[in-house]
Amino acid sequence: MELTQALRTTGAVREFRADPVPDEVVARLLDTARFAPNGGNRQAWHVIVVKDAVRRRALRDAYLPTWYEYLAQREAGLTPWAPVTDDAAEAAAIRRAHEVAARAAGTPEGFAERFDEVPVLLAVLADLRALAAVDKGTRPYTIVGGASVYPFVWSILLAARDEGLGGVITTMNARREREMREVLGAPEHMSLACVVALGQPVHQPTRLSRQPVAAFATVDRFDGPALGGP
Repeated sequence: MELTQALRTTGAVREFRADPVPDEVVARLLDTARFAPNGGNRQAWHVIVVKDAVRRRALRDAYLPTWYEYLAQREAGLTPWAPVTDDAAEAAAIRRAHEVAARAAGTPEGFAERFDEVPVLLAVLADLRALAAVDKGTRPYTIVGGASVYPFVWSILLAARDEGLGGVITTMNARREREMREVLGAPEHMSLACVVALGQPVHQPTRLSRQPVAAFATVDRFDGPALGGP
């Protein structure tokens, strides 16, 4: 697939056919993704291909409570766990997550409820000893270290698109770090960056909706003229 087309059509896929994805295909995706740019070429990632049914159910069981908390915050008009937010409103919304879970129990199961049935689940861990988190200690919310891991994760999805597969990056399990570390047998210096779900898509997205460049790019200053604007 031509690169620009892949970049413009690789959307999040959460509905998969039951067809298994062979190990050699997964290995091929990772073999391509390993060339992603990363700080110091330290390749500070480790991928666990989760196959064991018990561990898969543990991933699902950790995913669900966070998912319902996420939905409860959205229902309250919040961006879930935004670093800058109304903390009281966030806490109040999270306390209503059990109501969301109860409603979900009476509806057909979705991606979250069937998370353990996804054909491929890749737990991507970041090695905290090898991340150059240059914003460490400079502000309350550290994000820069992810620049050495998430390009690799995105490259997995692009490689999957080229194979006719689809997938999504999920971060719900990251809120239960210690529990996930135990499930995955990961040492203390490894942190769960995300879980990537992959498989044969029921529907492959081809037209994605995004804001135009002028909506998010300005010249010289945050309040400068829009790039490409009048």
